[in-house]
Amino acid sequence: QVYLLASGGGLVQAGGSVRLSCIASGRTGFGDWVVGWFRQTPDADQRTFVGAINGNDRRTFYAESVKGRITISKDNAQDTVYLDLSSLKPDDTAVYSCAPGFAANFSNIYMYYADYNYGPWGRGTQVTVSS
Repeated sequence: QVYLLASGGGLVQAGGSVRLSCIASGRTGFGDWVVGWFRQTPDADQRTFVGAINGNDRRTFYAESVKGRITISKDNAQDTVYLDLSSLKPDDTAVYSCAPGFAANFSNIYMYYADYNYGPWGRGTQVTVSS
């Protein structure tokens, strides 16, 4: 099992950018795993898909709300997946979390968008965008 921890959040001005890190608990290389990023606001009862990367074939998937502003990448040597989000808006304010999914289970693209295909979930990182 892979355990991931998100970090790198903070207070950012609108129009700025942020880089979030998702660090694995041990050596993984992510080759067998999908890493998904989701976010959640205090008034939401569930996480919202932001993006994902398939560690096996490096394909990336992004939510429509962040397309053109987001890049997800992975560094195998550092066992880290990065989320770069630019042109930040106040609506991007949320707790961002990452979690693993076993790549062989992702048989179609719709599976990337559902948080129940990932886990376990660790503590997220708060991103606050000021206007």
